[in-house]
Amino acid sequence: MTARWDPRLYLAYESERARPFIDLVMRILTHPRTIVDLGCGPGHLSAVLLDRWPDATVLGVDSSPEMVAQARRDAAGPQVSYALGDLATWAPPVPVDLVISNAAFQWVPDQLEVVPRLRDHVAPEGVLAFQVPDNHHEPNHVLLREIAGRAPYAKHTAGLALTRSVSPATYLDLLADDAWDLDVWGTTYYHVLEGEDPVYRWISGTGARPVLEALPPGLREDFEAEYKAALREAYPTRSYGTVLPFPRSFVVAKRR
Repeated sequence: MTARWDPRLYLAYESERARPFIDLVMRILTHPRTIVDLGCGPGHLSAVLLDRWPDATVLGVDSSPEMVAQARRDAAGPQVSYALGDLATWAPPVPVDLVISNAAFQWVPDQLEVVPRLRDHVAPEGVLAFQVPDNHHEPNHVLLREIAGRAPYAKHTAGLALTRSVSPATYLDLLADDAWDLDVWGTTYYHVLEGEDPVYRWISGTGARPVLEALPPGLREDFEAEYKAALREAYPTRSYGTVLPFPRSFVVAKRR
């Protein structure tokens, strides 16, 4: 079962979700004319690419019809277009100057085969750049797997494709090659969230979607109540808000 994506829910923390992408873009020192954004979501980051490279054309690719529809409605300019596509099998008709991806490869089960293959689609002196969450072992994801694996939820959630983290060191080992210059790093963001059950609201728009979509009405509400209570204990509210530590892995690979 493929989870349906809700652009409105995903964008609830738009500025926090955009920050890693902006940090990634600022480490790309080339001047691409053709850009493909894999896993573009609702297209809210296309403007970041155009601000950085106003003469470029941008193609956003995403597997979610809901996300692509939202992106097309809000297109940042005439040189931006969007298409449905599977990150695991996507290929352009000709190599492009920049293949970029923001928090998408963690959804690709065989990403350690897909990511190196994407280099074949990068033009000479072009760049493959991406960032992914490295939070598989953070409490919100550990609790998600633990609670979803209990009765009565387990019979509905067994076999779901949940996100998997890859460390910066693993990407470095995977992509080290004499034909490429690599810039690989990791960062932990400390997001201060406001409101009621903010960590649940954050993850319900991303990592928890497959579980929530798999559960039938009634049982879904029971799961939400149990999961929210566990998250409140794991992420206590402080005087200034609720802190969500979020580790991420970054890669900028430039073809020589």
